[in-house]
Amino acid sequence: MPSSSLILSRRDLDFLLNEWLDVESLTKRARFTEHSRETFDAVLDLAEQIATEHFAPHNRTADENEPRMVDGKVQLIPEVAKALEVFAEAGLMAGEFDEEFGGMQLPHVVGQAVFAWFKAANVGTSAYPFLTMGNARLLLAHGSREQIDTYVAPEVEGRWFGTMALSEPQAGSSLADITTKAVPQDDGTYRLSGNKMWISGGDHELTENIVHLVLAKIPGGPPGVKGISLFIVPKFLVNDDGSLGERNDVVLAGLNHKMGYRGTTNTLLNFGEGVHTPGGKAGAVGYLVGEQHRGLTYMFHMMNEARIGVGMGATVLGYTGYLHALEYARTRTQGRPPAGKAAASKNVPTPMVPIVEHTDVRRMLLAAKSYAEGGLALGLYCARLVDDEQTAEASEDRARAHLLLEMLTPIAKAWPSQWGLAANDLAIQVHGGYGYTRDYPVEQFYRDNRLNPIHEGTQGIQSLDLLGRKVAMKGGAGLALLGETIAATTARAAGTQWAGFAADLDAAVARLGSVTATLWGAGDPDVTLANSHVYLEATGHLVVGWLWLEQALAAESGTSDFHEGKRAAARYFWRWELPRTRAQFDLLESLDRTVLDTQDAWL
Repeated sequence: MPSSSLILSRRDLDFLLNEWLDVESLTKRARFTEHSRETFDAVLDLAEQIATEHFAPHNRTADENEPRMVDGKVQLIPEVAKALEVFAEAGLMAGEFDEEFGGMQLPHVVGQAVFAWFKAANVGTSAYPFLTMGNARLLLAHGSREQIDTYVAPEVEGRWFGTMALSEPQAGSSLADITTKAVPQDDGTYRLSGNKMWISGGDHELTENIVHLVLAKIPGGPPGVKGISLFIVPKFLVNDDGSLGERNDVVLAGLNHKMGYRGTTNTLLNFGEGVHTPGGKAGAVGYLVGEQHRGLTYMFHMMNEARIGVGMGATVLGYTGYLHALEYARTRTQGRPPAGKAAASKNVPTPMVPIVEHTDVRRMLLAAKSYAEGGLALGLYCARLVDDEQTAEASEDRARAHLLLEMLTPIAKAWPSQWGLAANDLAIQVHGGYGYTRDYPVEQFYRDNRLNPIHEGTQGIQSLDLLGRKVAMKGGAGLALLGETIAATTARAAGTQWAGFAADLDAAVARLGSVTATLWGAGDPDVTLANSHVYLEATGHLVVGWLWLEQALAAESGTSDFHEGKRAAARYFWRWELPRTRAQFDLLESLDRTVLDTQDAWL
């Protein structure tokens, strides 16, 4: 039977982490020697408890009471601050960080499983620590020792929160067109001026300070993305002793009101407009991270982490929707199956049955299960690759993990953003008319999840990244490695009940290779990339099909209802979902120009 929680399935997490990914084997590595299966389980237990008691209860309240701007400040419901205080005091902000910062040095794969509870319980409130942890990790990777000492420790403690400030009103995702300016000063600082849009967590009163990581251009630098630099711009300046100084010239100009994620304050920020003048001089004080003009490279450290994290968020929102729909289907009685209808037509009374007895409802639940559990496997597999990239003993193993992770990142972001949302759509459908009302939470899960196909790079941007960059990098080495990795799994399926699934995956991998060669052999980048979205969908379904075969093999010897459920979902994905890729590959191989040739005036 599934977990009694409607937030996530602890049984599924245990299966993925222990029966499949064998996370306990990571404790043999130097960084994780203080850990064991018991410590991992204890942190997961704590996460479930805090998510259940402090995050889930105000999910609806935060949705119904959006952040408000009053006298230039953000007002939030008090439950948000309380939940985040409990989260930080439990040490969960520091979970994956080094011991020197009070961290537990958890493996990333365990950290992702831990944080999944909070995303599923309350995606709006969980956005604040999500951004802060990514901010701190970027500074650890690219900041100076002084910057690390000044900003990372308070973030890991949960006293300060962090953001990423990329987009601008006129530029959106086109970062080459940002205009925020950073003028160097004699003291080594910079003065920033400009506007940033869509900044999640951009202003609030939850913490003492907010550490903005801001993309800006230094006058005289190269054009386009090659002229972008990265700056730390704190809300309050920091004195040499770590205490807070005067207010920086970062001003909340307005709040964006979205259809979902309503508990996360989303802001328009003005830098250097003269409302505050630190040191009596105009401009927001900023501190250069790393070297000039390498800002986008540094920011990709946080962006790639955020992309995988967004994919996990999309997965678990779909997952919690599936669990709610499953509970509803088991308790809601309505109608009769065909045999019961036949009896009733002969005046033989038969009771109504739970709607889970209807085959079309089971179809929807099985589809949602395959999307949710498949997406969770994808996110945790990528998290395990991060651990291998950073801590594997052999350099070739680290390099392999890095290359495979690069290849999978756009898929890990985009596939759950599409199919996790599809799981939420199905959850509404299972509820029938009630699903469309606010009497049940599934409509909020859908609204919250609808942001994720846009968040941290749209589906179109991810498709261009996959087909335009990732499959072509290093002469196709990433694509070749993905094929080899899938082939190792299909070889293990020989002689099992999954041999047919493996054969279909092998055929799909071969087709992916030939289609990719056809696309890149077209000789015209516009033609190659015109159907990149279809390429992303097909490749994503192939990858998740592979991970379902992995799960089926891991569940092969299990006899419980849980293991039977894994096998049923694997069969569903094999029979119902993987065949979608054939028509998609046909379309791609034809080099169809329909979209490319359609003119604006025809639309």
